[in-house]
Amino acid sequence: MDSTLWVAVFTGGTAVLASWVTSRGTARAARIQVEASSRAQQLDHIRELRRAAYADVIERAHEIAELHFQVKGALAGPDEQLVQRIKQLRGELRVAFDPLMRCIRLAILEGPTRVAEAAESLSQSVITANRALHPLEESGEGALAAYESAEGEFHRRLDKFTASAREALSRPQ
Repeated sequence: MDSTLWVAVFTGGTAVLASWVTSRGTARAARIQVEASSRAQQLDHIRELRRAAYADVIERAHEIAELHFQVKGALAGPDEQLVQRIKQLRGELRVAFDPLMRCIRLAILEGPTRVAEAAESLSQSVITANRALHPLEESGEGALAAYESAEGEFHRRLDKFTASAREALSRPQ
């Protein structure tokens, strides 16, 4: 009878211990699952914020590019209207410049570093291209070549920004 009691106590103790270990394991697994789910949601949220910021930069940059395309059209037109048309387009570019710069600053803030650097580079190229328009009004020596070079650099840097953004968004976090 003594050994039966000990076997019962041992079996009961083992059952209680196994139950306790199982409940701890289940609780830990549930906590890990919640943490993983929370992290995944956070990464999705960050990715969506970045995607929206990058898309805004690209959209605003394309608005600027369209205005630069119109400048090229004005340069091919009659000379008597050239100065007036360039002045008008410079005004439109000034209006489009601020929203693009806000979007670029947001993209720089959202990161990652490679995209932020590409956005900063794009920012500088927009400034340079816009500044290259003023000498065109005065028909300065080399003004056309300087403008075309600056405008081409703007497009190259926009392409670089787009590629960096695409890479950042396609990379798993």
